[in-house]
Amino acid sequence: MNAVIEAIRTRRAVRTYQSKPVPRDIVNVIIDAGNEAPSAMNSQPWRFVVIEDGEVRKKLLKAALPNAKKILESVRESDPARYEAITKRLNELPDPVYYSAPVIVFVIGSGRYAHHSCPLACENMMLAAHSLGLGSCWVGFGSMVTEDKEVKRILDLSDDETIFGPILLGYPEGYPERPPKKEPTVKWV
Repeated sequence: MNAVIEAIRTRRAVRTYQSKPVPRDIVNVIIDAGNEAPSAMNSQPWRFVVIEDGEVRKKLLKAALPNAKKILESVRESDPARYEAITKRLNELPDPVYYSAPVIVFVIGSGRYAHHSCPLACENMMLAAHSLGLGSCWVGFGSMVTEDKEVKRILDLSDDETIFGPILLGYPEGYPERPPKKEPTVKWV
């Protein structure tokens, strides 16, 4: 099978990582892959902030966790099974947002084209990480840190910027099984 198609089919969201650090040259290769993503009008509206420091990760978790719990409450009635599963994870794991990943890469974008372009950089980064033997995970709850002034300062986040990551990176403890996929809905004209 084609190597790119194989990487797409076998990449998984990894939520258990070894504590082993990821060399910076490998992180830079992954960031370069994100930077190679297509962008509207070649705007390249992204920048990257790499978090390795344990104390900063604790601040991020402290900022994100209350917001994750608020969002979770909104699905209590509409999706009780998902609510229970996520609540269990939030209560049992020491880091239920960033999963103790050794590297967190915030993909931050601004401008008219960021919402179309930055997610492409995120996907390129996750595929690159997988191709290099690393696990990755895009964590929506992890972006819910913008109410914390200190975290905004650490990220150099201005009011006109949006967090599109964070992307977790690390050596996986294991890979989850492939989840069932629905058949695509396709209309040929």
